[in-house]
Amino acid sequence: MSNKEVDFEDAMSDDDYGIIISRTGELKGLFVPKIINNNENVPDSIVAIITDIFGLELDGNEENNITMH
Repeated sequence: MSNKEVDFEDAMSDDDYGIIISRTGELKGLFVPKIINNNENVPDSIVAIITDIFGLELDGNEENNITMH
């Protein structure tokens, strides 16, 4: 295993999800694979992290809108 620095996007495969968390522990971004279809759901484990840890709802309600990358 090397200590070579790798960019976030270079480390991800086409079907990977990615979560970016700030130095202070705030959610900065949730990257969804480009290959995901509109009718596919985010995996339950990722929804649990977003809702349980960060208190955000991914329910489509406009009052709860968040920007996802």
